[in-house]
Amino acid sequence: MPCSAVTLSLATITSIIAVALLTIAFATDNWLYIEVKRTNIQNYLSKHSDAQSQALLESVNSKYYYFTRTKGLFRICYPKERPPTVKTYLSPVETHCNNINYYISDEDNDTRDFTDDAWTKLHMSRSMIALFVIAFLSIFSAFCTGVAGCWRRSPGNITATAILMLLACLLSAGAMGLWHGVEYFEKEKVVGEEFYQQWSNILQDNTEISYDWSFILGWLGVFASCFSFFLFLFGSCCLNSEKRQEQLNNMQYIMPVYPQKQQYAYAGYPMAHQQFAGPYYTTGSAYGPYNY
Repeated sequence: MPCSAVTLSLATITSIIAVALLTIAFATDNWLYIEVKRTNIQNYLSKHSDAQSQALLESVNSKYYYFTRTKGLFRICYPKERPPTVKTYLSPVETHCNNINYYISDEDNDTRDFTDDAWTKLHMSRSMIALFVIAFLSIFSAFCTGVAGCWRRSPGNITATAILMLLACLLSAGAMGLWHGVEYFEKEKVVGEEFYQQWSNILQDNTEISYDWSFILGWLGVFASCFSFFLFLFGSCCLNSEKRQEQLNNMQYIMPVYPQKQQYAYAGYPMAHQQFAGPYYTTGSAYGPYNY
């Protein structure tokens, strides 16, 4: 079996896996798992009756960041208890969720009190989504050029497919990097009361944050698209070498034809014995000069 067929088959399978992984990661809500030990917090606050503890107890029962949740790119979901003051809806996987606000149309001017760090985080969040969308467009374009290249056995189309898969890999890797930047700002900078730096000490002590399976699928999709790029590039090289070999094989069946000089004779006499150039007459010729 030609190496191009094997390599292109593997490249196609790898690119499909990459698309599936990135799509699942993009659409699901399990990038971070934030577990809040509400029982510990409530037990601690119940033992104190001062005003600050009572205010914290009210927050525990109302603010969403005092509840165990998973966080994705678009939604925050509550697999256990859900906050009574937050309007939620059922996601496609039957989990109660609320949307993350990217303030695309800030009609109420909710961003007027944002700090510089909060604005930086918001811009990185928007850019992260934009990079993922452009990466998916690049993968769709790679699909079109890949189908055309395999159908026509065109090394140029396969090379274009490899370049588009590399672009998709770089864009998705950039989006993942921005996601880590957003995560860093949410944990280390003052960007809102719902984020780590402005949590109460008791909430910080009783909260565990860990990466979840959507985050893992996202990075696996980046690596799969990178591997697909190398396979398509190698497949293009194989296709080029096979086409050159086919041309060499076809050249062997093309025999050179050289012009040959042939001698012609009149009435069976060679040209070398003919003393003059002119018509040859036989006895009894109907057209000779001695036919009366």
